[in-house]
Amino acid sequence: MDLNILFGVFVFIMGAIIGSFLNVCIVRLPLEKSIVRPGSHCVACKAPIAWYDNIPLISWLVLGGRCRACKAKISFRYWLVELLTGSVFFLFWRYYGMHAVLWPYLVMMSGFIVATFVDFEHRIIPDEVSIGGIVAGLAFSLVVPQLQGATSPLWGFCLSLLGVLAGGGVIYLMGMIGDFVFKKETMGGGDVKLMGMVGAFMGWKLALLTFFLAPFFGAVYGIIEKIRTKDSAIAYGPFLILGALTSLFWGERIIHYVITGGVYHL
Repeated sequence: MDLNILFGVFVFIMGAIIGSFLNVCIVRLPLEKSIVRPGSHCVACKAPIAWYDNIPLISWLVLGGRCRACKAKISFRYWLVELLTGSVFFLFWRYYGMHAVLWPYLVMMSGFIVATFVDFEHRIIPDEVSIGGIVAGLAFSLVVPQLQGATSPLWGFCLSLLGVLAGGGVIYLMGMIGDFVFKKETMGGGDVKLMGMVGAFMGWKLALLTFFLAPFFGAVYGIIEKIRTKDSAIAYGPFLILGALTSLFWGERIIHYVITGGVYHL
């Protein structure tokens, strides 16, 4: 078998294993519980989960989505997160190869996955993800300055710091304006810190582009939720993340198109 195919399978499996850990973070971080202790256990009966019942993707299917001990239903989300993380790792590897920026982006994406599922369920973004992501982005930019398109570690760090200030600052300012106009909180602190994380990894230009793209993604979902629940508040973090991913892969083209105004430049 081709070694490239074998390595691709390895990357996917590694991602699925990471996804299993991300499931722990998704469940425990919003409840302010340790992600280390106790070990994996059924949330219904508290029975410890044996290693052979904790194999990413496979065990959930073998068990039919139920606990071996008490037969309680295990959320499909566990399997979905493992599949999603494995797929993300594989796709990023296919896109970036073994370039140095691959590893920072995989860390960033792991944080994005946790933030997305937690925000949809609890309407919060854990500081462990956002602030931890800011610290990780700054550190990676110092070690891998190519992350910021820089040639020196110090310049990479400075650009990352500028991204934190630009990403977090612009959404904080917009939140202040929204609070004043609507007389209620319009932007959560978690979104501010998440945008700081985006800037730390992706720099100020793509962070600002993310800020302008996110409302387009969130608007459709917001309208549907308004009709369905009569509630205008939505989990905004996932749409910031969707905007960030759009910026990451197509941001330079979008910026060039806006500046030149020419569709043929795409």
